[in-house]
Amino acid sequence: MSEPRQILVTSALPYANGSIHLGHMLEYIQTDMWVRFQKLRGNQCIYVCADDAHGSAIMLRAEKEGITPEQLIANVQAEHSGDFADFLVDFDNFHSTHSDENRELSGLIYGRLRDAGHIATRSVTQYFDPEKGMFLADRFIKGTCPKCAAEDQYGDNCEKCGATYAPTELKNPKSAISGATPVLRDSQHFFFKLPDFQAMLQQWTRSGTLQDAVANKLAEWLDSGLQEWDISRDAPYFGFEIPGEPGKYFYVWLDAPIGYMASFKNLCARRPELDFDAFWNEGSKAELYHFIGKDIVNFHALFWPAMLEGAGFRKPTAVNVHGYLTVNGAKMSKSRGTFIKARTYLDHLHPEYLRYYYAAKLGRGVDDLDLNLEDFVQKVNSDLVGKVVNIASRCAGFIHKGNADVMVAGDAAPELTEAFLAAAPSIAEAYEGRDFGRAMREIMALADRANAWIADKAPWSLAKQEGKQDEVQAICAQGINLFRQLVIFLKPVLPLLAADAEAFLNVAPLTWNDHQSRLENHQLNPFKALMSRIEPAKVEAMVAASKEDLLAAEAQAPAGNGELAKDPLSAEIEFDTFAAVDLRVALIVKAEAVPGADKLLQLTLDIGDERRNVFSGIKSAYPDPSKLEGRLTMMVANLKPRKMRFGVSEGMVMAAGPGGEEIYLLSPDSGAKPGQRIK
Repeated sequence: MSEPRQILVTSALPYANGSIHLGHMLEYIQTDMWVRFQKLRGNQCIYVCADDAHGSAIMLRAEKEGITPEQLIANVQAEHSGDFADFLVDFDNFHSTHSDENRELSGLIYGRLRDAGHIATRSVTQYFDPEKGMFLADRFIKGTCPKCAAEDQYGDNCEKCGATYAPTELKNPKSAISGATPVLRDSQHFFFKLPDFQAMLQQWTRSGTLQDAVANKLAEWLDSGLQEWDISRDAPYFGFEIPGEPGKYFYVWLDAPIGYMASFKNLCARRPELDFDAFWNEGSKAELYHFIGKDIVNFHALFWPAMLEGAGFRKPTAVNVHGYLTVNGAKMSKSRGTFIKARTYLDHLHPEYLRYYYAAKLGRGVDDLDLNLEDFVQKVNSDLVGKVVNIASRCAGFIHKGNADVMVAGDAAPELTEAFLAAAPSIAEAYEGRDFGRAMREIMALADRANAWIADKAPWSLAKQEGKQDEVQAICAQGINLFRQLVIFLKPVLPLLAADAEAFLNVAPLTWNDHQSRLENHQLNPFKALMSRIEPAKVEAMVAASKEDLLAAEAQAPAGNGELAKDPLSAEIEFDTFAAVDLRVALIVKAEAVPGADKLLQLTLDIGDERRNVFSGIKSAYPDPSKLEGRLTMMVANLKPRKMRFGVSEGMVMAAGPGGEEIYLLSPDSGAKPGQRIK
């Protein structure tokens, strides 16, 4: 037998600035299943992760909430840890990048890169917020697009026309933080000389460490020539100060991947059998795997291996890249209720339903995975309840009543026993290669064969016949043994089901090699239901709980029908109906939050000959409503007034976007005046 492998595994670090959603969970569930498979096989497999806790966004959110950044990241870490635990993601250590270990390692790696000549410095000109006293990242600058004149666009691209540009090209730039007009200011920045590692990266990215599609994408960067990477930010910034450089901080993406090392080092201090150097030093015989999404490939497959090479550490064995999650064939949407937080899912559904569905859909590639909610219900109910659990529930009762829960000896179906044994290497190969979908198909094919054999033998009919009790017991004992095999094969995906099955089977925790043995003359425990069917109503309740309260959609209900159309995007109206809508340019005179309302702003609008009071559900996108004052927007002026708990709303402002922070008030072109009709 070969020696157990030493394997260290990581998932990308979740940002400590928001909740975990089902898109995030795709990665952590995928990684957890692979780790559990390795442990089931007897390998030493360590799974570490951490919250990514640095950056301007953390600092600004903490300031907004009136707490310290340390308090914020501690609160978020507690939330994240709870979500992961309840989804059965079993980290050996879940740490934080804001840690002593990460500070020490970041300083060490930077120092080695600097001393080896891989760090450059030069002056950079960028926008500075004179009121906030800080340099502004592109996402914190807004202004008028230099290409199409659309207002309220970010500092690097226009969401209206798609143009990309430098922040200095924006017209009428404003700080998205304070609203002040930014000024250009020079600052000394530190750069990692990524081009020094061009030849190494060209070889490493083609060495089998990456999927072909990922290596091909990176070749575009490599072929066009690598650029030096800005790794510093100026104070104020929440992160680690660069050693010997007061007021200069490591950019969050410099110390984030070092957080993998830091989390493992933190674990080593508590588990003496683990040796940090044995896993991370150059020449290490241990294996190192990163699981990431395709949006951060450049950081993990270019910057990170170059940093490790330059600092004298080992590089990853492989970087495993997955695609995005879509729901019902489309991007996750707050308005449709398909932007589902992990906790919202857990409030309604069992975590193993999703773990199995993801496993059934995941392949080796970087294709996006679609969570089709109807298919989700059907597949879980059919495969797990209708096939796997059904075997045990069919057979257990006869053993309980007919033989006091004792399984008899013997093999009633040698051909099935052999088929299950023969399938194990292929299933293991699929798990090892992260082709979970193939593994699930092969496992369910075995479940189909077992169910078909039991149905053909029909122990429920034999039990009614004289002299057939021994045959019934033999059939049902075989059924339970086949069920046990399926549980072993599914244990990386369904650890709770496996634990409940082990209790029923009255056995110690099963390992992969246990599939080679059988239970004979064995005492079972009384059978209890192992898994219930998904009720579609619970899925509907989860979607409803995920929806935003979209006042605009409600207000656009077709006149006279008394309720909102189920799909307003597909509802057709006559042109005359549309022509009757009175669209006006409106000046926002006053904007303020509504006491007691989570999502509403109260707007006082000037439409030329009068002022209107309008409530709008856009608070999440405009946390400081005063910044809207003085801005022109568009409103529906002839909407029937709507009485609300907070007062009467006399119209509706026009906005677009998926929801949350991504809601954008529509603005007329420059030169428009309050009260003008929009034709």
